[in-house]
Amino acid sequence: MPEAASAAAVRATIGDSEFDRDTAVTPRAPGVYDLDLSAGWTIINAVNGGYLLAVLGRALGDALPHPDPFTISAHYLTASRPGPAVVRTETVRTGRTLSTGQASLFQYDDEGIEVERIRVLASYGDLGALPDDVRTSAQPPAIPPMDQCFGPEDGPAPVDGSSAIADRLMLKLDPATLGWALGQPSGRGEMRAWFGLADGRDADPLSLLLAVDALPPTAFELGLKGWVPTVELTAHVRCRPAPGPLRVSITTRNLAGGFLEEDAEVWDSADRLVAQSRQLARVRLG
Repeated sequence: MPEAASAAAVRATIGDSEFDRDTAVTPRAPGVYDLDLSAGWTIINAVNGGYLLAVLGRALGDALPHPDPFTISAHYLTASRPGPAVVRTETVRTGRTLSTGQASLFQYDDEGIEVERIRVLASYGDLGALPDDVRTSAQPPAIPPMDQCFGPEDGPAPVDGSSAIADRLMLKLDPATLGWALGQPSGRGEMRAWFGLADGRDADPLSLLLAVDALPPTAFELGLKGWVPTVELTAHVRCRPAPGPLRVSITTRNLAGGFLEEDAEVWDSADRLVAQSRQLARVRLG
């Protein structure tokens, strides 16, 4: 087997993957972390909001006494760009089962002025310590088998708006939510897909923060085009995902005044609801 093919056949592991390297933060002082935002997670020139959430989530996981994000709310203040950044964290409260902290990501603008890009407030705990009892009316999304779904590589040309992040994801979209790619959007505001990382790394709580914001915008199926920047995003991580691909379902019910909401559910290979989110995003009308 050629060396390149052999290397490609080796699955990345949690802690040793491109995602882990690109979300790494280096402590500079207590609660202060240096990092480099990778251009590999951009959509055109914009850094993906889920990737940014994972970066801040990693910094808070280091700063707080509990390991896992339970809930994290982010306000996206200005557009981040690839390159150096700093995260400053603050511990708000620590308890026996939950700790709460806040964090902000900063970069320098073209005039050398430090600008806050994102501010988050989060509560962390230990997902491994949660009881197994589940009582739910939620059902996994009905998505065709993976071999009946389609990714960016299946098109005759790159999908309009595709980007570097597409090369780092295993994304197979439900054909029922792909009308926008054929010039025939359904108008239903739905997006469903099989999801994973392209290097085969299994999901963990941090990569779930990426998963809730990595699919094409539901605005595309509403017949709209262009960038759909996130204003605010709140994610809930419910349990550690089982190995294997995830299923992600995102819906929008209300577009008004140039803003829409996106509600996301992430399900693992064991049919468990492992993450949920809601975000408010701005759309370009006309």
